[in-house]
Amino acid sequence: MSVHNQQKRSLSNRLAEGPVVCGEGYLFELERRGYLQAGSFVPEVALENTQALEQAYRDFMNAGSDVIVAFTYNAHREKMRIIGKENLVEKLSRQAIRSAKKVAIEHPEEDALVAGNISNTNIFDPEDAQSKIEVRAMFAEMVEWCVDEGVDFIIGETFYYHEEALIALEEIIKGGLEAVITHGLMAEGVLRDGYTVEDSCRILKEQGALVVGMNCFRGIHTMHPYVEKIRSSVSGHIAALPLPYRTTEENPTFFNLPDQGCTCSIPTETTFPTSLDPLYHNRYELAEWARKAHFETGVQFIGLCCGASPAMIREVSEAVGKVAPNSKYSPNMEKHFLFGQDETLKQHNLEYRTKA
Repeated sequence: MSVHNQQKRSLSNRLAEGPVVCGEGYLFELERRGYLQAGSFVPEVALENTQALEQAYRDFMNAGSDVIVAFTYNAHREKMRIIGKENLVEKLSRQAIRSAKKVAIEHPEEDALVAGNISNTNIFDPEDAQSKIEVRAMFAEMVEWCVDEGVDFIIGETFYYHEEALIALEEIIKGGLEAVITHGLMAEGVLRDGYTVEDSCRILKEQGALVVGMNCFRGIHTMHPYVEKIRSSVSGHIAALPLPYRTTEENPTFFNLPDQGCTCSIPTETTFPTSLDPLYHNRYELAEWARKAHFETGVQFIGLCCGASPAMIREVSEAVGKVAPNSKYSPNMEKHFLFGQDETLKQHNLEYRTKA
């Protein structure tokens, strides 16, 4: 039943009723679609190709994401300064949110939640007091724009310093919005200012975050043990949004993943970021992880991060018991000419499938 004419449920209300799926990965997805530059990874697409961004929002929402995350990841003054467009930071942020709100109301059952987004700044230095002032100012203005544009909550993500995450949380709370705070954990297995991820999440939860957890950097197998530690340390809602890449104990993040099957030289030092294609998990592996994360570990805010496709998001959504708007397009091999079961299929093709 459509609830478009009713009050849209908040994030906290939805979490109380069941899992919330958050499809991220716009950064890599829009680079694949040809609208974003790998390397600088700044979401200029919000201004330069607004329709392309809105279609990505739409595709992820229809695949089962309950949340449209306004694509302002890396749209802060430091990243915009590097590409010489700092004067566009506010315009870009506001447009990304407006596009998200435009698409959110297209959901056939209930308007998608629209999340503002702030992220690691790459200038935070625990030994530099001035950097902390600059980081807070960057977060404060982004939160202000989120409040002005009417987002439902804010995600602060990919923090590898506890203190930077805490500053983000403080500014979100000042803005009066619900906060989801997630860490990106580097290969050493602790945050760069020495906190374990579970201790940091516990503190962030105590300081007012609605949801705490992890996103990005790590795939399902190298992230999940830390998610379990967070679950043991934190009461309330936790988040997990891993990569869909096959990270390993030897290479726990996607920054240094090797590809032993590559037969050519690549222009980058490692497979990150543009040669990761052969290193994907398939959708069924991701679904198996999602079921474990939600039903066994108790992850309520669940999704995928960089590298995710709509088909992967749909698999995660269905794995945790939801039906996506585009679930009608989920795989069904019954009619396939080689592998189907339909009795009207041609027998000579079915017999040939072992040789195909």
